[in-house]
Amino acid sequence: MQLTTTSQRGFAPATLTEAITFSEMLSNSNMVPKAYQGKPQDILVCVQWGMEMGLAPMQALQNIAVINGKPSVYGDAMMALVQASSVCEDVEEYFENEGTPNPIAVCIAKRRGRKPVTVKFSREDAQRAGLWGKQGPWTAYPRRMLQMRARGFALRDCFPDVLKGLISAEEAQDYPDEAKPRPVAKPANPLDMVTKPEPVAIPVVASEPDIFDAELIDRVKPELVEVLADIPQPVDDSVQPVGFALLVPGKEEPFSLHQQLDEWQDAYEDLADKTARAGKRPARERMTALKELRLANEDTIGRIDQVKRIRHTANYTLRIKALGAAQ
Repeated sequence: MQLTTTSQRGFAPATLTEAITFSEMLSNSNMVPKAYQGKPQDILVCVQWGMEMGLAPMQALQNIAVINGKPSVYGDAMMALVQASSVCEDVEEYFENEGTPNPIAVCIAKRRGRKPVTVKFSREDAQRAGLWGKQGPWTAYPRRMLQMRARGFALRDCFPDVLKGLISAEEAQDYPDEAKPRPVAKPANPLDMVTKPEPVAIPVVASEPDIFDAELIDRVKPELVEVLADIPQPVDDSVQPVGFALLVPGKEEPFSLHQQLDEWQDAYEDLADKTARAGKRPARERMTALKELRLANEDTIGRIDQVKRIRHTANYTLRIKALGAAQ
């Protein structure tokens, strides 16, 4: 194997074959960080990434790391890369409000021919993010961590081409580990999986199950009205007949009126949830009630943003399946 050598940067592989052999040799060495020992593939990727950014192989191994599933570079190396770039004019760092309960780290990144990028990160910012007092560096070196967070944001905003999309290692350490599976509690009642008003983590279905026919709806329509009648209706004489009306099948007057479409969505999901949980009625009648409620409000549902409309459909399908299983 022949390696390219220079007076300042040491040696580096010149071909892919040399890079593979080079990575295997380094993976068996105790001189590389433990995260790379025995992992020639990771070393190869790291060295390649470092070469694209202007780091020699050993510099890359010491300063590039995958932390909590995110490729990152340590803050000092990030500063070195930026200052070595010809597009960098200056980077200024200092603290404001030192000696007060809310110190603020400031980083001003200046790029040639551009307006400076100023980023501030305070103790209050760290508290809102749940970082202040966190076990580890935030407890041992809080001032340094404030500085690193302001630096990382400023340099990434001002020099994205130099950093190739990498974030600072100090920031990556505060992200949850994506490699660890997160426990999901299984609800005792399937209807508990439907969250209000903004459903999350609900499987999206492309189409609704066609489990109703016209004869069935006509046959159980009287029971449908009774199911919805069991749900208390809001009484507000001040509401004017404008905005978005939440309709109930079999009744001329709207269940409620809303000025904003988001408010209407919340009210619709709340009413659908109450309808699905009306335990005094058989599950089949509640399924039909949900179908009729959706049909009565089709026009308004059609005005909703497509993403939110998919969520409404997913909620509806989940309720139907849960009631079907309860029969």
